[in-house]
Amino acid sequence: MDGSEAGTGREPAATVERIARAAAEAFPGWSATPPRQRAAALSAVADAVATSGPALVATAMSETGLSEARLTGELNRTVVQIRLFADVVVEGSYLDVRIDEADDDFVLGSRPDLRRYHVPLGPVLNFAASNFPFAFSVIGGDTVSALAAGCPVIVKAHPGHPELSRQTAEVVRAALAESGAPDATLQLLVGQEEGVAMLLDPRIRAASFTGSIRAGRMLADLAMGRPTPIPFYGELGSVNPAFVTTRAAAQRSGSIAQGFATSVSGSAGQLCTKPGFLFVPRGSDIAAGAAEAAGAVGEQRLLNPGITAGYAARRDAILGTPGVDPLAAGAVRVDEDGQGWATPTVVATDLTTLREHRETLLDEAFGPLSVIVEYDDEAELAPAAADLFQGNLTSTVHAADDEDTEALRALVDWAARSTGRLVFGGWPTGVAVSHATQHGGPWPATTNDAGTSVGSAAIGRFLRAVAYQDVPQVLLPEPLRDDNPWGVPQLRSPAGRSRGWGEAFRAGG
Repeated sequence: MDGSEAGTGREPAATVERIARAAAEAFPGWSATPPRQRAAALSAVADAVATSGPALVATAMSETGLSEARLTGELNRTVVQIRLFADVVVEGSYLDVRIDEADDDFVLGSRPDLRRYHVPLGPVLNFAASNFPFAFSVIGGDTVSALAAGCPVIVKAHPGHPELSRQTAEVVRAALAESGAPDATLQLLVGQEEGVAMLLDPRIRAASFTGSIRAGRMLADLAMGRPTPIPFYGELGSVNPAFVTTRAAAQRSGSIAQGFATSVSGSAGQLCTKPGFLFVPRGSDIAAGAAEAAGAVGEQRLLNPGITAGYAARRDAILGTPGVDPLAAGAVRVDEDGQGWATPTVVATDLTTLREHRETLLDEAFGPLSVIVEYDDEAELAPAAADLFQGNLTSTVHAADDEDTEALRALVDWAARSTGRLVFGGWPTGVAVSHATQHGGPWPATTNDAGTSVGSAAIGRFLRAVAYQDVPQVLLPEPLRDDNPWGVPQLRSPAGRSRGWGEAFRAGG
């Protein structure tokens, strides 16, 4: 059973039952797959996706309107991401193995032998995104991190690229099968009703989502309202404010204006890290430079009619707000099918207007639009940010070389507390796929700011901890055994250490 007929007219309840049952049956075998074998399977998937790249990119272009260059780069990023997780599985630090040796002289009394590590949760449901048809879709970061953790994955396909989803799933499933993975290690599910029903199925043990605040909040509430609640990792909304100090504006206004316009207009502004607000000192020439650069950007197709309608409504609301001046008016052209093409819109306002009309201006505009906000005193930036913005995926700061002021430190401190990634001197679009990446943030950027959907740490979302007390070596899982056959990192607490805890830091120590 490959799940490819899900949502094609069969009874939704029967479809959900069949796919959920298959995923549950696949879990014991996939979760028990030794690291090198699981890594080899992931590597085979990466090779298969790369080999199928031209055909997949062609389909993606026809369904999303994104350019060949953008999609080819995204496919390469996806392949690299899969290979990263192959290495993560073998290296093994994600298991977080901790071993406390039995200790009759333990400071609190006799301590048993305790061994703790992380195990996979079980079948995972991934709601694919529209704006990244490779990197956040069928074999994107959510899927591959869950597979790496040892969890079978059911992908709820996005309606914006159905044929690409089917093609990608076929490529991935064939590679997994050839590698000896259990049947139904990855399955595809189609349909909104089916997706909601699957989220409520007791065999699903975690879910991930990238999309709107409204839909994400609804799904998160359903996940938490189940008789047995499950983790739900939703990436929802982010306006990603950027700030320019007075000295930075005087030092490099031209490059800041150009970089801002490029970041706002890339992929038609349909990126979750697009800077939605840029704070600049009053009187700087950044606004004029940004308007000129944005005005030179050609028309780009938006992803689908739903995105087009939502963007057009947000753009109209922002342009109709008193005290907002269009610098680059841009445009939205809509055809008879509701599909849209847009050129960038950049507007200007000030802090007073932004505060007075926050209900209209502060929501995310998912498309090539951004708001430049003029300020008078850098000291008001951090308090204004704290007042205006909830959680975000990113915050960006442009400061002069060697600049260090109380206002700058306050702004950096706010950003570190309120966002997942602080960008200094650059722009937030373009997310590195690596170990130290954090792609998450406080609500409403995500539903759970303890996780990341990009980078090797994403695997932690699909694991739970279990401890073994006084279990014989022969019955212990391989990572917890003294001979450590998998060769994973082990944090050991030898007997006799506890009486010395903290001694080096005591007064007179």
